[in-house]
Amino acid sequence: QVQLVESGGGLVQAGGSLRLSCVASGRTLSPYAVGWFRQRTQTPGSEREFVAGISSYEGNFPRYADFVKGRLTISKDNPKNTPYLQMNSLNSEDTATYFCAAVIGEPDPHYTQYDYWGRGTQVTVSS
Repeated sequence: QVQLVESGGGLVQAGGSLRLSCVASGRTLSPYAVGWFRQRTQTPGSEREFVAGISSYEGNFPRYADFVKGRLTISKDNPKNTPYLQMNSLNSEDTATYFCAAVIGEPDPHYTQYDYWGRGTQVTVSS
């Protein structure tokens, strides 16, 4: 079992930055790809939306959703067993609960493919 705990969310003004962390325990994350997803809980019926993913393989091969547009950077510190999501130039559309998730192998944009999830951290961007 892998336990994931996100942190780093909060309230930030438009144009600001946040760095989300996802501390893993139980197993090493080395063989796992990690995905970051977001869910706009203020919108009824919203599903978890892929934000970024990073491979377990050498070179990491990050993947990003189109809306990221160079504003976000995903990384993974294997010795610390912690993935990160650096978010810059935030806008009100980024307001959501952000989740990290893990799956063996390659990151997948479909949230149903992941085996382990954290509980999320709230990001609120004020305009």
